[in-house]
Amino acid sequence: MSIQDQIKAKLKDKNAVLVAHYYVSGELQTLAEETGGIVSDSLEMARFGQNCDADIIIVAGVKFMGETAKILSPEKTVLVLDDKATCSLDEDCPIDEFSKFCDQHTDRTVVVYANTSAAVKARADWVVTSGSALTVVKHLHEKGEKILWAPDKHLGNFVQNQTGADMLLWQGSCVVHERFKADALLTLKEKHPQAAVLVHPESPQAVVDLADIIGSTTALINAVRDRKESTFIIATDNGIFHKMREVAPNKILIEAPTMGVGADCESCAHCEWMAMNDLENCLNAIQNKTHEITIEESVAIQAKKSIQKLLDFTA
Repeated sequence: MSIQDQIKAKLKDKNAVLVAHYYVSGELQTLAEETGGIVSDSLEMARFGQNCDADIIIVAGVKFMGETAKILSPEKTVLVLDDKATCSLDEDCPIDEFSKFCDQHTDRTVVVYANTSAAVKARADWVVTSGSALTVVKHLHEKGEKILWAPDKHLGNFVQNQTGADMLLWQGSCVVHERFKADALLTLKEKHPQAAVLVHPESPQAVVDLADIIGSTTALINAVRDRKESTFIIATDNGIFHKMREVAPNKILIEAPTMGVGADCESCAHCEWMAMNDLENCLNAIQNKTHEITIEESVAIQAKKSIQKLLDFTA
């Protein structure tokens, strides 16, 4: 029996569901969809887990995604494939330092990106995704509120430029998107003048400035599917190519360059923590109930309030 078949049998036997992020391996993405799970961004992964009737949610992604799933489904068992799989944005925003920062600016509404720990979400007024950040901040700005934003400085800068909101930015960044190089991207654009450039807003401003489309993972996938161009240069984690090829098999996809000072490859945009997810530790998680996510109840309750604001706002 193949390892995929073993996982399928265990999922069914234990009434478990596999939810996978767009950035994990194609094997895990395919397995999630074949077994009635979902491939999506982190919030939709958690919402799917909340709304399904599974007793166990298996999260193929990174730790904060498991925490978000647990926050929305406290009564369910939530397992990640490797609890050492983290996120630089989460690591860049430790709760003790962040709380001090918030305490120094109590006049500001605290808005945090989904790529944060449960404790940081609990300290926030709002949690947003890359797809909802603009609309939420625009709404708050129109109400006259000043924003304290964390943790991604590039996404925060993008939102600030688009909305004109008064935003104080925490200085975190994504190690993958930080690597994209505008000068090399410009050279690549010259080689492929008919290509559309798709950029995730966690990228540096100079890269965002070269984009035809700026958007979340879901928005970039939809752009490849729906736009008329046959070729796309894509500045986000290359794990997304699996879903893009699935929805648009005839399109040509080119990785945006990460070459430049200090680079060790021409294009190496893949999260090392996402890469820690594989079929072997998926099977191990289901069989042995490894890497279970637990969150202090008071933290989970408070974090859910800030997430629920977004869910209600975007409903």
